[in-house]
Amino acid sequence: MNNTINIRGGLLDLGKPCVMGILNVTPDSFYQESRKQTERDIAERTHQIIAEGGTMIDVGACSTRPGATPVDKDEELRRLAFALPIIRREQPDAIVSVDTFRPEVAQQCVEQWDVDIINDVEGSEEMWQMVASLHTPYIYMSSRPSLHDILIEFADVTQRLHGLGIKDIIIDPGFGFGKTMEQNYRILSEMEKLQVLGLPILVGVSRKRMVYQLLGNTPKEALNGTTVLHAIALQKGASILRVHDVREAAETILIMNQLCTMNS
Repeated sequence: MNNTINIRGGLLDLGKPCVMGILNVTPDSFYQESRKQTERDIAERTHQIIAEGGTMIDVGACSTRPGATPVDKDEELRRLAFALPIIRREQPDAIVSVDTFRPEVAQQCVEQWDVDIINDVEGSEEMWQMVASLHTPYIYMSSRPSLHDILIEFADVTQRLHGLGIKDIIIDPGFGFGKTMEQNYRILSEMEKLQVLGLPILVGVSRKRMVYQLLGNTPKEALNGTTVLHAIALQKGASILRVHDVREAAETILIMNQLCTMNS
């Protein structure tokens, strides 16, 4: 399995799982505590992610939660133009990804603010062409409702991406996108099958509906359930946990790594 991706000419080893901390510069992300819109809040969140054990900072400026109405490109870029220089100033060596489905936004983020990774929830041909020209790692997410369909999609898309010259690909089964709660759990229960593709797997379940709907609580109360799912995802082969709660996720990884060491 290829556990490395190229970041700024150096190899990042994902053989040991890592944490991607969420930094939303939106007023409408589903988890209110993740919304950071002032310079102080963005700077504090940037330092928090790194201090608590995060390896990557994932910046979102256009909410993609189910039912959300996306802002236009200009507003998304305005928010990123405010946030990314702050992040780079506060943590210049941090690995930064941008959560966007717009090729023009991806281009400006890489060329103007040195963003390292494009995290895409839609996967258009135009975005693939752009990523190929930017030579950045790329996260491709599936909205398919079953692992069988996800595997077929990933096999097809990764072949096409390789044909465009995109070498550093991370796959995301897309928990919460185009899936019922039951489908989310069925996919997680057999997620280890995705390892046949030989690519790093990103899992984003943090405080999502699949957690709080099952438990009968709210996103604010869903940390314990999220941590349980993170432990299962790591057992199933997750390389990156995309999270709101960095310290708890990093501790989960540390414990799981210790168990793996004892069993090796």
